[in-house]
Amino acid sequence: MQDEIQRLAEELHQKNPSLTILEARSWVEILWEDFESTRARAGRKYEGVEVTKKIVRHWISQYGDKLDDFATRYPKYQQLINGNNTVH
Repeated sequence: MQDEIQRLAEELHQKNPSLTILEARSWVEILWEDFESTRARAGRKYEGVEVTKKIVRHWISQYGDKLDDFATRYPKYQQLINGNNTVH
């Protein structure tokens, strides 16, 4: 799964070069986790990595170039992205 996330992060970075690769990876991780947790809360059965990858790839295609704008309007997401990129 980590390889899939990394490939999607690279796709997002290509779609939106204003994001660093670490920011792109953080976005992919957030989108991935949000999709899977939303489906689980709704009582939907787990359909596997391929379905999640397909949805996240679609979101990257549709909204990837706008994600940094989205984060500036919603500080919660900006904190999540920045929080994932701090070096400990």
